Order: sequence, then C-alpha cells, then structure tokens
Amino acid sequence: MLQLRGAAASHVGLVRSHNEDSGFVGPLLAMVADGMGGAAAGEVASSIAAHSADELSRTRSGSLPPRELLAYAVAQAAEQIRVVVENDHALAGMGTTFTAVRTDGHRVALAHLGDSRAYLLREEALSLLTDDHTLVQALVDAGRITPAQARRSDHRHIVMRSLGGGGHSRPDLAYVDVVVGDRLLLCSDGLSDLVDDRDIALVLAVPDPQNVADLLVDAALDAGGTDNVTCVVVDVVDEPAVPHSGSLLGAARDLRTPFPG
Repeated sequence: MLQLRGAAASHVGLVRSHNEDSGFVGPLLAMVADGMGGAAAGEVASSIAAHSADELSRTRSGSLPPRELLAYAVAQAAEQIRVVVENDHALAGMGTTFTAVRTDGHRVALAHLGDSRAYLLREEALSLLTDDHTLVQALVDAGRITPAQARRSDHRHIVMRSLGGGGHSRPDLAYVDVVVGDRLLLCSDGLSDLVDDRDIALVLAVPDPQNVADLLVDAALDAGGTDNVTCVVVDVVDEPAVPHSGSLLGAARDLRTPFPG
C-alpha cells in the first residue's frame, strides 16, 4: 500500500515575532498552512486547518475517496474558522492557506488554497504541482506582468483564495500521478519566496527527509528569513498499512487548542 514517510520543520524566521505557520505529517496525510490576519489571528486559523488535517488522518481510508476527504476537511476547517470569528470579532479577517496530500493506499490526492506550494521530485526532476492563488500570479497568467516582475512586486502576498480571510475558499482538487520513490515537498511561501526552485531541487536530493526539511529552513534563513518558514518532506513508499500516527508542527503544536478561550 502507498504510504507517506517523512519529516518536517517549522521556524518563526528572523523578522516575525511569532509563527503563524502550521503543519501536519503522518503516513496517510501531510499538509502545510500559512496563517494570515495579524495579531494571534493567523496562527489560530492555520492551527484550525492543521487540526482538521489531523482529524482527517484518523478517518478510515475506505470511507470516501481521498480527494473527497480533502474537500471535506477544507469545508470543515472553513466552517470552524467562520464560527470562531463569529464568536470573537477581534479575529475578523483571519485566514490561512491550505495545501495537503492524502493517500488511501492506492492514490494520492492534493488539495490546495493560497500561496503555499506542493512540489514533486522524481529522480532529479522537480515539478511544481500547485498554482499560487495570488494577485500577481493572476496578472502573470493574463500576460500583464512577467514572472520576474511578480517576484519583485509589492503585491505578491495578496492572496485571492484562502480558508477564511475574505477570500474564496474553493480549493483546487486533483489526483497526483505518483510512483514509489517520489518525494513530495509542501512548503509555506517563507521558503519559495526566498529560495529558487533549482536550489530547492538540490536540497531535496539529500536522502534523509529530516535533513532535507532542516536544510530547506536553513536556506530560507540564510536568504533573510523574512517570513515564517515551514517545510514538510515525504517520500512515497510501498509498505503495509500502519495505525494512525502523525505530528503537528508550528502554531498547531504550540497552541494547546486552536480555538480561543
């Protein structure tokens, strides 16, 4: 059966006062969420998303196809964020990205909202699996600016689709063509904004997933560490099914509960 075997690392960076990123890594599911909204709001939103992923990882694989399970997790997290904001108006405007993969032992599904990213490394070739849901990417797609201009734009962090935050919460959903031996990277834009894809690919070639996650975080810090950075690195393996296990990271681990009060 297909399983995910890997590790993760998350760091507040060198500029921000607290970590608004969250993540989860386990044998059936991996995800990253980059919170937004200022104050404590961003970390609350991303933590809600990560806890939703943790709950989803405990769901029996046969209950729904993995793509539909991810869609359900997104809907549940969006509703939880709505309820939390409704009960505490100080958190109005909070939201988070959501990028996750889920396997049922046969297929791997991907759900994506926002400007976190999913990459696939097969042998030495790196492929970007997601599209950034940002204003500048929309301008690139329309031919109005170049990718180089997008990377320098002051508007590159305007996210058009997210969980909460006033953006559209409809995720991109797809099955990913994977084979045993592939490596997947899920990361917040604290990595992809500062480290180019060529350097990411070189680091991903390091054998041990934990070393890879740590080295990618170090690369972002060496490039200025201007944002929180979270990297989840998993290998696609063919192994017997294992009981639920997994680890939260970032804000989801630091907060005792994602719900204020």
